Amino acid sequence: MAKVVNLVATECKPEVEDKFNKWYNEVHIPLLFKHPGMKKVTRYKIREKSGEFPTYLAIYEFESPQACEAYSSSPELAAGREEMKETWKDGGFEIKWRVQYEELKTWQK
Repeated sequence: MAKVVNLVATECKPEVEDKFNKWYNEVHIPLLFKHPGMKKVTRYKIREKSGEFPTYLAIYEFESPQACEAYSSSPELAAGREEMKETWKDGGFEIKWRVQYEELKTWQK
């Protein structure tokens, strides 16, 4: 069965960058990662900032298309969104885009 990745690109205001990263790593990911079909989460920061690309990228890996679909209506995602709205009600970061891809083939050394 093919894995699915959910990619989420975000941008935050420079003055809240430390707060944003602490929150994302210590609160947001742990809430979402409770979903049983989510198998791995990796965050990245852009190496060289360019106006058109967001600073942060999170890749959420799911064991199957069904697990990814179940996540979209899960209590874990609902809790994560609710907590995010409360923590960031005054703004500070923005989700620039979100997209899912299904695995076709993997090469590995």
